[in-house]
Amino acid sequence: MIGLLGVLLALGLLIFLAYRGVSVLLLAPLCALLAALFAGAPLLGLYTQVFMGSAGSFIISFFPLFLLGAIFGRLMDDSGSAKAIAQGLVAQLGGGQAILAVVLACAILTYGGVSLFVVAFAIYPIAASLFRDQDIPKRLIPATIALGAFTFTMTALPGTPAIQNAIPMPFFGTTPFAAPGIGILAALIMFGAGQWWLMRRAAAARALGEGYGVHPDALPTANKAMRERAAGEGYDVADLVCAKETTPKRPLPSFLVAVLPIVVVIVANLLFSTFIIPSWDVAFLAEPQFGAVGLSSVLGVWSIILALSVAILVLIATNWARLVSLTRSLDDGANASVLPIFNTASLVGFGAVVAALPAFEIVRVGVLGLGGENPLVSLAIAVNILAGITGSASGGMSIALSTLGSTYLEMATAAGIAPEVLHRITAIATGGLDSLPHNGAVVTLLAICGLTHRQSYGDLAMVAVVFPIGALVVAIVAASLFGAF
Repeated sequence: MIGLLGVLLALGLLIFLAYRGVSVLLLAPLCALLAALFAGAPLLGLYTQVFMGSAGSFIISFFPLFLLGAIFGRLMDDSGSAKAIAQGLVAQLGGGQAILAVVLACAILTYGGVSLFVVAFAIYPIAASLFRDQDIPKRLIPATIALGAFTFTMTALPGTPAIQNAIPMPFFGTTPFAAPGIGILAALIMFGAGQWWLMRRAAAARALGEGYGVHPDALPTANKAMRERAAGEGYDVADLVCAKETTPKRPLPSFLVAVLPIVVVIVANLLFSTFIIPSWDVAFLAEPQFGAVGLSSVLGVWSIILALSVAILVLIATNWARLVSLTRSLDDGANASVLPIFNTASLVGFGAVVAALPAFEIVRVGVLGLGGENPLVSLAIAVNILAGITGSASGGMSIALSTLGSTYLEMATAAGIAPEVLHRITAIATGGLDSLPHNGAVVTLLAICGLTHRQSYGDLAMVAVVFPIGALVVAIVAASLFGAF
């Protein structure tokens, strides 16, 4: 029981201090060692052999995805492609569909692999202009951006290169397109319910005579919290604001040119994972120097690496004249990838240390018993709770899978549940409690919009917490009744 108290205390401190802005790079190992201290375990042994071993394994497996994703997002931003996509959707849908235009613009960008932080910075000025013109309350902008960037494209839609869709692959031997029917069903629920809520809220405000409100529409002056959160994506917000004001305007690419790299990511990902890579001779993978693994262990990661690489080359080729400094864009993107993966890897290390303690057996038995005889329910609850505790979808998922992934796979196999279903339910489950108020993306998005939790978090919680959890419940029911589809 003393060991369990140490685990709970370590988790509590991790939540509290992370919310206060303390770096996870410092918090995760210190909190892990605190839990180990209560258990009377060897501290240095756990730190060097368990914490660092698990964190290093995560970096080895997923660094290429973080690196290429960050470079792709930076190039989309620097080339003006992100802005061109948003403006193109507005032109097609008309100004009267401001909410839908913003949601779709965010969805297209994030589904193509653009970081949600980049999307928020790129789309906010356009959203502010549209909402002001249509006299829609500005307080609804964060929820609108969150619906397009934080929900269905991050966790549910098959093929998304988001890290939340990539992490389950080596655990379950799946691809980014695992259980597409379940994913599409959940995505439609999130999108439909979220769009209905936002339109309803806008109509209610109009009926009460509430308009856009009096707000400074420029990006807000960067404060300490905003700089700290955005630093995780390689941005210095103060420099960004200055750059937005002083950088000479360049002609934007056409909508078709802007959206082409995103189409390439999706199509190439499908082709590589379904047809091209499976046709290769990969017998060498069975050799010890290559890990003695099967193709299923690396197929998903390989396909995303190749898809993003091809898309980056297409993006550079079609926007060569618009990229003022390609070297700087590549460097900035590469630098932006480092802190996020180390933050997530530190959380993985924390989970590995906790799982190595005797007290974890109590937690393990309790979690596995939550779903009764259905491992999907237990898995969904475990992932959602851990994502909420850490304030990170990828962090919560990584802890859950690194500690219990093999157990859930065994349970699913015994119950006749396909690994593809485990993959999709795991991914969908990360999008819910992860968006609690202490989530870094939530804090940054509100800061970008110049709004407070009190002004906007209620609507953001509906579209990014409540409806995704509802979609998760439907997905579990559908998977239990029909299996993978």
